[in-house]
Amino acid sequence: MSSEPGDSTLSAWRNGAAKRAILDFVARVTTMSHPDFVPPADRVAVFDNDGTLWVEQPLPVQAYFVLDRVRTLAPQHPEWRNQQPFKAVLEGNVAGILAVGIDGLTEMVMATHAGMSTETFAALVRDWIATARHPRFNRPYTDLVYQPMLEVLALLRANDFKTFIVSGGGIEFMRTFSETVYGIPAEQVIGSSILTKYVVQNGEPVLVREAKLHFFDDKEGKPVAINTHVGRRPIAAFGNSDGDFAMLEWVTNGPGARFGLIVHHDDADREYAYDRDAGLARLARGLDEGPGRGWTIASVRNDWNGVFPF
Repeated sequence: MSSEPGDSTLSAWRNGAAKRAILDFVARVTTMSHPDFVPPADRVAVFDNDGTLWVEQPLPVQAYFVLDRVRTLAPQHPEWRNQQPFKAVLEGNVAGILAVGIDGLTEMVMATHAGMSTETFAALVRDWIATARHPRFNRPYTDLVYQPMLEVLALLRANDFKTFIVSGGGIEFMRTFSETVYGIPAEQVIGSSILTKYVVQNGEPVLVREAKLHFFDDKEGKPVAINTHVGRRPIAAFGNSDGDFAMLEWVTNGPGARFGLIVHHDDADREYAYDRDAGLARLARGLDEGPGRGWTIASVRNDWNGVFPF
């Protein structure tokens, strides 16, 4: 097993079963004399983003972007003052915002993310993420990535793995920062998407985002999206909620050596504690069935020396 300085030690991980499982898997699939050896071309690993690579509480990061866009665009839409889910956002009704669910969030995404070129949207995201701050930690969201998972990404890449993000978040939202924050290039980001249309405006060809959902990359959609975008069945998958269950199930049921890991958020002091009652980030089936399927359950409280790079 080759490594970059410090990568193989996973220093942000405490010595224990989870750390040993990661190092053991990488050693087995990268040692040519081992029966579990996997050629580099087939070393593909997939990672959920929200709650697996960076913070997702109290709301997913993109949800905060949506809320800010609603507030910015509200003067152009006076009807929103009396129309849910926009009314809750404009009144600062936190309970109302949390109650809108995926349908309400999707409605707000369509109202705030469409009707512009892909370049304009990317610029809006880059400007927002450069200045936005997390409500609890008062730091840029790009600071709130998990140091232990950054080390796993580095370890895998040092051993000729290709790493992909597979998230329910917007593909064009994540592509604006994935390479800078995670070292994952835009073409290795898979996410939810809205329809785009090719048009020529003032003699310039552009792709315009439409207010129609193209693909929702969550639950059973994740294996479908991986097959579509990657064309190879990964040998390792990392997630944190039951939205990742199908992805882990599909990846770990393939032939040969396989690895699945679930990040269990159980540290309210250093980050957040949530699982069975977490709504969009619910983790129940993974906790119940994961160990029996050979998946590693990584406890934030017990397995991570540190949570964030700072």
